[in-house]
Amino acid sequence: MRFDLTTLQLFLAVLDTGSISAAAEREHIAASALSKRISELERSAGMPLLTRHARGVSATSAGRSLARGARLMLRQAADLSAQIQDHAHGVRGHVRLFANLSSITQFLPGELKSFLAEHPGVRVDLEERVSSVVTRAVAESEADIGVFFLSDDREGLVHYPYHKDEMALLVPAGHPLARRRSLSFVQTLDYEHVGMHRGSAASFMLHRRANEANREWRVRFHATSYDALVALVHAGLGIGVMPLKALALYRQEGVKIVKLTDEWAHRRLSICLRADDTQSSAAKQLLQHLLASARAAE
Repeated sequence: MRFDLTTLQLFLAVLDTGSISAAAEREHIAASALSKRISELERSAGMPLLTRHARGVSATSAGRSLARGARLMLRQAADLSAQIQDHAHGVRGHVRLFANLSSITQFLPGELKSFLAEHPGVRVDLEERVSSVVTRAVAESEADIGVFFLSDDREGLVHYPYHKDEMALLVPAGHPLARRRSLSFVQTLDYEHVGMHRGSAASFMLHRRANEANREWRVRFHATSYDALVALVHAGLGIGVMPLKALALYRQEGVKIVKLTDEWAHRRLSICLRADDTQSSAAKQLLQHLLASARAAE
């Protein structure tokens, strides 16, 4: 089977838009020319890659397989181009780091600062993602390193223990629970909460813990950041569970921290890489720096 990157990009555009005409408009190519490229691609594959129907097109099983490989190839081509440009500007390494909000808030800023001071020729691109997306991105080569809460045993990844992370309760100063020094999560469920956004690992975990106790986690507001969560609690709009170290960063007057006694409130972040050992020397250097920083903090 023979294909070029331009044809693969056009094929993915067809899948993304659901029609050849929409893809042609997005990619600034004549619909007839795009249709011809797709037909030639199918002829080269020896089988249909698209199912045509009245409302547009969708991928066949073979088309979905090709799409997965095409996305990987296009990412790798873009990475190669970026690496060449980096070398032209004196950059000697490039690492794509995906991490969850908890690690970015509490640990990564200082550790990345010290790493970049030691390796000024390395460029690190950091993107915040929820833990489930972090592991998928690393497995699919979209990211080189991932920092996340261990949530699955996705094949093809190797995990390393990173920092410990303790969850605590934040309450307004005048709240009935403000007098408590510690309590269990179940004891908080009589009150309305402020939670992180619905797709976050924290929201998933707290929903699960409440369900395990046959209780409802009543969330009045969802926040997209820890500082927003603290502000909502400070305004008396609910109580919230968040990492203890993050509370130290965003704490305001008029709120109180209460420790959680649940075992699950003491978590550990993990770092993941692909198990195929294809990481660059810069990625391996960053991994060792992060692991050493975590060990030093124990």
